[in-house]
Amino acid sequence: MSKITAAITAVGAYVPDFVLSNKVLETMVDTNDEWITSRTGIKERRILKDKDKGTSYLAIKAAENLLQKSGTNPAEIDLVLLATVTPDLPVAATAVYVATQIGAVNAFAYDLQAACSSFLYGMSTAAAYIESGRYKKVLVIGADKMSSIIDYTDRATCIIFGDGAGAALFEPNHEGLGLQDEILRSDGIGREFLKIPAGGSLLPPSHETVDNKQHYVFQDGKTVFKYAVSNMADISEQIMQRNNLTNDDVNWLVSHQANKRIIDATSSRMKLDESKVLINIEKYGNTTSATLPLLLNDFEHQFKKGDTLIFASFGGGFTWGSIYLKWAYDKK
Repeated sequence: MSKITAAITAVGAYVPDFVLSNKVLETMVDTNDEWITSRTGIKERRILKDKDKGTSYLAIKAAENLLQKSGTNPAEIDLVLLATVTPDLPVAATAVYVATQIGAVNAFAYDLQAACSSFLYGMSTAAAYIESGRYKKVLVIGADKMSSIIDYTDRATCIIFGDGAGAALFEPNHEGLGLQDEILRSDGIGREFLKIPAGGSLLPPSHETVDNKQHYVFQDGKTVFKYAVSNMADISEQIMQRNNLTNDDVNWLVSHQANKRIIDATSSRMKLDESKVLINIEKYGNTTSATLPLLLNDFEHQFKKGDTLIFASFGGGFTWGSIYLKWAYDKK
């Protein structure tokens, strides 16, 4: 019997209709289009304006898009993993609600939180379940309503983040395609540099925490940038070396979309031609858990069966990693 590998067999995505452009942000905070574009590569981001809709809405839409495109029967899904830092509610796992709403009636579900590395870690988790032979269809969704935790008077963070969702279906493969290798890392030194200070067990919600705006994302941008550049570049080069891959062997870099300068530094270390670097940050900004699957969905038509994809991500905590995957299908 041939070895089981975990391959991506379908992808889907959803972004809200409302576009928050740099020009609009100029009217909200002290910033300008040239400054934002030159430092981040972002031109606009999508925002879910409906206050009655949360991350689950984005996740459901992305999952439904995948199911419709692939013709997958949701009742055949064994597990739904929701990668997110913005769950609908504390305690009640958002993934469970999403699974029920999409008709995955035979699946179990749970949330996975590793900041901007959440989807990457979710890929690893899905692959382990598939490779064990225990499950046949694992749906990994990356979704975040970042607008719900952003202070739109803070120009350091409000220019960066957007809302969106993407999904990928993992299934067994016997052709040697799918996930080949992974290097995942974390370091608690990052705890103070990228966080939401209040709302957890360490500092529960109170009038004081709300008044002090401690339920919004805080980021020490320079420190996070420094760690992200070095760690994403290092780990992407490391996974290539460990698998004896040259820049000619790599077809696509699927990098977390946090800052174009970080993506450029990573691709430069890998010695990749610009044409192999997937970028959509200018349209969506940093959608946190959704950046990697949004890339897969946007560029799905360019992937060929057997293509080598290198995934790379970096997030709060700190969390980071790289995955080497061989694409398993041609888009019809």
